Amino acid sequence: MSMTQEEQQQSKLTVKELMIPAEKVAHVQGNNPLEHALLVLVKSGYFAVPVLDSSYRLVGSISKTTILDQILGIDGYETDKLSDMTVQDVMDTEVVSIHHDATFIEGLKVLIDAAYACVIDEAGLFDGILTRRAILKEVNKNYYHSRYAKKI
Repeated sequence: MSMTQEEQQQSKLTVKELMIPAEKVAHVQGNNPLEHALLVLVKSGYFAVPVLDSSYRLVGSISKTTILDQILGIDGYETDKLSDMTVQDVMDTEVVSIHHDATFIEGLKVLIDAAYACVIDEAGLFDGILTRRAILKEVNKNYYHSRYAKKI
């Protein structure tokens, strides 16, 4: 079975071409207080954001759920903990990541079980995020283009 022109172009796509660049992605650093991380999460509207070290290396991720779990006490939320704890105290160090030179198909496989993947460069520095939405938009574009091309 031969590949269509669209499928060939899609197979040549890299994660770097589909990702949201680091400059446009909300993130926090490990030494930030949880209060700061919660503000970033609420203001950005994201469920989770990457955690970077001072050299912009990916070291983890932090989510609203993780923060709220940490400050939940027996009688309610203990908000004073937000300024007493740092992101690195509670962050998740198991982060889905992918190299920016990875192929479209590798990105697709990574995002089957994750809403987004952090993208890193050759030096291991945070380069951006690849979202499931970006992958699905590309699949959708290919699907409709190939259906339309067959009718002509």
